[in-house]
Amino acid sequence: MSNNHISAPAQPKRLVSLDALRGFDMFWILGADEIFYALNELSKHASAGILSAPAAFLAYELDHAEWAGFHFYDLIFPMFVFIMGVSTVFSLTRIIEQEGRASAVKRVVKRGVLLFIIGLIYSGGFTNPWPDMRLMGVLNRIAICYLFGGLVFCFFKPRTLMAMAVSLLLGYWALMALVPFPDVRPEPGGDAVITREAGFKSVSQLNMASTNYIHGSYVQGVTLANYIDQKYLPGRKYDGTYDPEGILSTMPALVTGLLGIFAGLLLQKQSVPDRKKVVCLIGAGAASAALGWLWNIEFPVIKKIWTSSYVLVAGGYSAMLLGAFYWIVDVQKKQTWCQPFIWIGMNPITLYLTSNFFGGLGYGKLATRLAGGPVKAFLDTHIAHGFGDLTIAFIAVLIFIWYARFLYQRKIFLRL
Repeated sequence: MSNNHISAPAQPKRLVSLDALRGFDMFWILGADEIFYALNELSKHASAGILSAPAAFLAYELDHAEWAGFHFYDLIFPMFVFIMGVSTVFSLTRIIEQEGRASAVKRVVKRGVLLFIIGLIYSGGFTNPWPDMRLMGVLNRIAICYLFGGLVFCFFKPRTLMAMAVSLLLGYWALMALVPFPDVRPEPGGDAVITREAGFKSVSQLNMASTNYIHGSYVQGVTLANYIDQKYLPGRKYDGTYDPEGILSTMPALVTGLLGIFAGLLLQKQSVPDRKKVVCLIGAGAASAALGWLWNIEFPVIKKIWTSSYVLVAGGYSAMLLGAFYWIVDVQKKQTWCQPFIWIGMNPITLYLTSNFFGGLGYGKLATRLAGGPVKAFLDTHIAHGFGDLTIAFIAVLIFIWYARFLYQRKIFLRL
């Protein structure tokens, strides 16, 4: 074991492009997607003309694929994990150089555990009695990926990290394709699918005593990853009988963070010209995405079980976006256009935790309190049906941008 890869001096200046890309990623989570959903609904009821098709396309891309396939919105979560991996390189390198590896390990463990606890609280905590409590969620998976990525970065060379990444992706594929598990559908071999909206909503509805074993199944809700969640993951599952942030699918998710670490190691090398860094990021990203789509023939691209092909596709797109942001923001120094993204990107956890109060169209959200009820009814009646929701969505985004700017200007940053 060695940490020779962190002996190079850290890049002195903060990567503004990384903050901007993180903010761009969070921008969609914090309510920008609602604008396009509302715009699509508005176009259905108004004489939108040429805007109807683009609005429908954007609304489609800003929703998750139900199972197999890839929409733009399926990039948001893995790109955040990827960006976290990039940040890990710079933050831990600095700590190791200044305070030693023990301090870096302590920081990783502390942040990982705190973020996992925050994830439990965000998912409801002890609001409901057991077992109606969710143990795995978005923040929990981010915490696990950070903990794993941070620790292996502190102790292993890049070549070993690459071997880990390849082993995890191939190992997950082998498990999913070859390991037999009971066909839990009430009618073995049937076409029934398990979703949160329709089908089987609890494990009690499944045939967990089935003696009909299958393998290599990628039917929704009937995969090895889903079965392990059904059998061994306690508490409430997000999709009823399985969880998209479940036990086995965390295995390839770790690689998403490692891909970010590889990108961070490249950006950290001051001996590599900026133009070459951009070419490498975009070229490697394109190759990764192409390999993922090729693998899709055998191992489908599915976000809800974080397939290995999905890791490569999402990681490839993330690397290409990072290359583009790095070239425009840090190399060309064109930063005015992305200031709102920078404000958001400097406080992602704070904004994510407050998103339930500020944004969105739901009852109790601040934007709805400001422009819902009679205001929404007036806009829908006198301008166009759906214009009320569009206004609420715009207000929600403006509130978040203002709040992010407020925190940024006062140098208020949540650091776990």
